[in-house]
Amino acid sequence: MCSMRGTFVLLCVCVSLSLHHHTMSQSPPEGDSLMECTDGYEWDIESQHCKDINECQTIVEACQGEMKCFNHYGGYLCLPRSASVITAPEPSSQSVAILPVESNEAFNPCPVGYDAHGEGCVDVDECVLNLHDCQPSQQCVNTVGTYSCQCPDGYSKIGIECVDIDECRYRYCQHRCVNVPGSFSCECEPGFQLAGNNRSCVDVNECELAAPCQQRCYNTYGTFLCRCEQGYELGPDRHSCNDVDECSYSSSMCQFQCVNDPGRFSCICPEGYQLEGTRLCQDVNECETDIHQCGEGQTCINIHGGYQCTDSNRCQEPYVQGSDNRCVCPAIKPECGDLPFSIVHRYMSITSERSVPSDIFQIQATSVYPGVYNTFRIRSGDDNGEFYIRQINNISAMLVLARALTGPKEYTLELEMVSVNPLMSYQTSSALRLSVFVGQYAF
Repeated sequence: MCSMRGTFVLLCVCVSLSLHHHTMSQSPPEGDSLMECTDGYEWDIESQHCKDINECQTIVEACQGEMKCFNHYGGYLCLPRSASVITAPEPSSQSVAILPVESNEAFNPCPVGYDAHGEGCVDVDECVLNLHDCQPSQQCVNTVGTYSCQCPDGYSKIGIECVDIDECRYRYCQHRCVNVPGSFSCECEPGFQLAGNNRSCVDVNECELAAPCQQRCYNTYGTFLCRCEQGYELGPDRHSCNDVDECSYSSSMCQFQCVNDPGRFSCICPEGYQLEGTRLCQDVNECETDIHQCGEGQTCINIHGGYQCTDSNRCQEPYVQGSDNRCVCPAIKPECGDLPFSIVHRYMSITSERSVPSDIFQIQATSVYPGVYNTFRIRSGDDNGEFYIRQINNISAMLVLARALTGPKEYTLELEMVSVNPLMSYQTSSALRLSVFVGQYAF
């Protein structure tokens, strides 16, 4: 016998059993009532032979744990449930008939973890056949002849369970880390995006990606800035650009009128003026540019914002045309006795709302005789006290604007210079007829 009673065998075993049955060559002597048998056998009265005892049935819990009891002639074996037993009889004329050990297990000549396949043994995939004892949180990994229970990536084994590893504790991410079962992911702050390693964060050039600004875009670290062209200002959303109404800032943006345009403004001038630079208006001298319409015998007088055509000969009775464009009142005419001897015509133009008092015209005597005293006065035309004379010396005086004037308006003033010679009891006078044109505007 190649096994002993109670022996635990963990692999497939081949047991060759020589089962010698005790037989009696002669009839038992009369009077004997009991025949002795070797261990593992008992006397069978009916067959008059020693009969094998089935210990797997007669012994309570003959095998412990996961072991299975296999009966054989003269004893029994405790083997793993996957074990099989092969019995082979020894040739003997005296041997009893050998029967295979009774077992419900399929015959498997291969080691544990293998199945017979043809003439060889192939590995059993316990994971596929669900013959493993791995926990639900574990992964069954088949190996040669057996299997192993492993935790998935991102998990660590604590006891018999697999517990998620919080990778965020190890600061794998540059900005933000989000732990998920079995893994983690990195996120970046606004204005950044994940680099190729999925952990670092690099700046996003928003100006190249989406053109977020209406006009100018400047990329900065983690964000961007919008700027506007001249004449525009950044809107409340910090992206769009709104036109700046420069004309609303100040009434002095333009000397006359401000016109707002998208992104800019322009100044315009009234008729009779032209733009000087970008904001100021300058009077156009129509008399010099030959754009007037004065006819023959007329003189073109330039004024602020326009021109006037006057007759070249403005002498009126009793005056007659004299030299140097003077109008002379002959002494032979009786009516000339109370009138100035000569009149000279002059023209000037001033702007509206001129500050006062303001010197606007100087009167100068053309000739001075010894012992002659000259006085100057406004003879006519100043009905409301807008002007007055300020005498400078014996030969000159200044016409002063006393009140601010609003045009367009024309004033004709007759300024008189009275010359007196006390020694000769001589008195004479001459006049300057001044036409004052007040422009419509203050420029």
